[in-house]
Order: sequence, then C-alpha cells, then structure tokens
Amino acid sequence: MPLPQPIDEHDHVAGPFDAPLELVMYGDFQCPYCVAAQSIVRRVRERLDGRLRFVFRHLPLPEVHPDAERAAQAAEAASLQGSFWEMHDALYANGGRFSESDLLGLADRIGLDTERFGADLATGAPAARVARDSDAARAAGIASTPAFFVNGRRHAEAFDARSLVEALTSDSPDAD
Repeated sequence: MPLPQPIDEHDHVAGPFDAPLELVMYGDFQCPYCVAAQSIVRRVRERLDGRLRFVFRHLPLPEVHPDAERAAQAAEAASLQGSFWEMHDALYANGGRFSESDLLGLADRIGLDTERFGADLATGAPAARVARDSDAARAAGIASTPAFFVNGRRHAEAFDARSLVEALTSDSPDAD
C-alpha cells in the first residue's frame, strides 16, 4: 500500500526534507505501542542521521484512547509556536495523562506562551490539522497504530530498529 498522501510543507518533518530515505509514522499519543515505538524510532533516526527524513502524522483512536484527539490537537497548537517536536516528545513521555491542566502544564514546561496555546486550541484550527492526517489514513484503511511507511510503502513487518533500518536501506543506493 502506498503512502495515503504525499509529504508536503504541512507535514511535521525531522531530518533533511530531501533525504534519500523516508520513514512516516501514523501515531496516537495515548497508544502504548506508539509510546514503545519512540525509542525504536529514535535509534533508527540516529543510525541514519542525515539520510533520513522522519514524518509524524496523527491517527488518534478515540474509541480506545479517549484523550488521544485532545493530545494531537495540543501538538498542533504547539506547532503554531514552532514547538511541534518538543510537544510530541513531552506528550509521549507524559504517560497518557492529557487533561486540560496536564496539557497546559506541558505547554508551560516546554516554554510555550500558555495563554496563546489555550486560545489556539479553542479556535479549532488544531482539530482541522489533525483531521487532515487521520482522514487520509482512515480512507486508506489504516485502523491501528503505530502504522509505518518506509520509502513510500506500508511497512507491515516487525518495527524493531534493525528491521526498520534494513527495510529503509534495502533498496537504497545509500545503504550501509
């Protein structure tokens, strides 16, 4: 299965945008498997530093994770202040606690203007950005997280660091 929508300027990209290798993760901030995947993705990113662009897209699963949508919107509100990745990391480290006061505390901890953060959440703009990712994923039949795409194709195999690195580099001229 190909990536549901091409990577563009609206995506959250870590690493060089024009890197030869690409890993896209659809994630849910309250999903324990996504939490576990964070250290794996970190190792893959370190191993392929400079050659990998990592893209995170939202796929909250509110039917099993009731606060995941609110957390995803908080990440998008943080992105409006240029702090998506800081909030991404803080959310995954927060143990699934995403009440309004928890999110304001995280925003304060990473140095955001909390008044603006709260106002941005209230506008609904973060919800629209989350919907962009999750609607495309659901339309493509993705129903669980984490869901990985390696170099534009769905990765249905194991997602340990070694397997992901091998999948990323197996067809690449830049392979180790």
